[in-house]
Amino acid sequence: MTGQRVDLAVVGAGPAGLAAALAAAEAGVSVAIVDAGVRPGGQYWRSPDPGAGPFRPTTLHHGWRRFATTDARLTDLAGTGRVRRLAGHHVWSVVAAGDHWSVHCLRGAEPRQRGTPDPVTVHARRLVLATGAYDRQLPFPGWDLPGVITAGGAQALLKGNLVVAGRTVVVAGTGPFLLPVADGLARYGARVAAVVEANSPVGFARHPGALLGAVGKLGEAGGYAGRLLRHRVPVRHRHAVLRALGTDQLTGVVVGRLDRAGRVRAGSERRIACDVLAVGWGFTPQLELALQLGCATRVDVDQSLVLAVDDDQATSVAGVWAAGEATGVGGADLATVEGRIAGRAAARSLGAEDVPDDRSTRRRRTALRGFATAMHQVYPVPSALLAGCADDTLVCRCEEVSAGRIRHAVTELGATEARVVKLLARPGMGWCQGRVCGFATACLTARHAGRAVTEPDLRAFAERPIAAPTSLGDLATPPDDGHPDGEPA
Repeated sequence: MTGQRVDLAVVGAGPAGLAAALAAAEAGVSVAIVDAGVRPGGQYWRSPDPGAGPFRPTTLHHGWRRFATTDARLTDLAGTGRVRRLAGHHVWSVVAAGDHWSVHCLRGAEPRQRGTPDPVTVHARRLVLATGAYDRQLPFPGWDLPGVITAGGAQALLKGNLVVAGRTVVVAGTGPFLLPVADGLARYGARVAAVVEANSPVGFARHPGALLGAVGKLGEAGGYAGRLLRHRVPVRHRHAVLRALGTDQLTGVVVGRLDRAGRVRAGSERRIACDVLAVGWGFTPQLELALQLGCATRVDVDQSLVLAVDDDQATSVAGVWAAGEATGVGGADLATVEGRIAGRAAARSLGAEDVPDDRSTRRRRTALRGFATAMHQVYPVPSALLAGCADDTLVCRCEEVSAGRIRHAVTELGATEARVVKLLARPGMGWCQGRVCGFATACLTARHAGRAVTEPDLRAFAERPIAAPTSLGDLATPPDDGHPDGEPA
């Protein structure tokens, strides 16, 4: 096991992590950027391997120029030794070790990388968590069919490999994220049969102040709408996928129109033929590391469990800051601003002088956070869809747990908390450890118990003592939690 020592470790190389690392490094502190990806950018600025094919960043990415500028500046700082870029490092644990944090990683754990993963420990005096989020899913009949994937998965295939997920695609769920997914697929040759959106952007009319604070978002939405119109992609607002069709492969979907309460209108069902369904209901913040450290959380407007932070992006644990989707899903612009604030605050705590004033950055954060709050209110997960979940609908695919078993655990066995439902019925106990079924199980538990979703419900599927797949051999290796030789750069 090897060890490295720096002033600040930034976990995550997406918009928030890169911004935090650059802000701190420019203030004069030594920084290690630790990320599981082999290239920087996170999910938002994911890019293909060199040689994968013609790659036109501006056709798939917003803000690519900002990323390129940040990446180049970090590369320059890496040349001076102030920044260490640890790509392909999967962080599985972070622990306090005296006056520093020990960030335990596995280098080379990517499936395409050969050889045995190499344990690495990064020792840092301060920590910024920018761990991002993953697709949130809701169960429906047939969602386990081959051909049903997440919207983020479809976009990752396209951005990371220039691969279109299917010939005829339906993009469904809720939220503005569906638009760039459909746009990218259509640009690269897929026939997008429909965008099935459970809500309507008309709801933004109730939030004029939030729109004024993020005018650029209107331009983005208009651009997507125009391109989808040119590709003749129908966008069906207030509709939802009710079931997927097929036996051993997806052949189509049944969609229905929703009323304002999210209930399916009688007689509105119709079939759409497709070989791929890309579905997403927003995002779930990835909080394993923060919860390992004991950071305080709260339930956000979109019913996500997020980290509670102060005006400097500091968590409740001294020496730990957080930025990006972990503090509330709000998009790349907000994540970048939060990362910059967190990086500068961490640098100040280390004694850095002449750190730029954050007042304008904080105002920008307020405006973008206001837009994010409005977005979640305009694009909620319709509670009626889960309420109508039939008992035989599969909820946890790993352990084959149905909605009926979850209901039985609550109403017949008295399991009024999601953690107890997990123990009795086993949702979230399989390979994905609740990443796919956790939100739905928490919501179903709360509904059957006659109450709202709470922090303990969500924490039951967010807390994991090991944050990334790790072998028993690696766990058996004595951790290098002491100070390695050498002082901070």
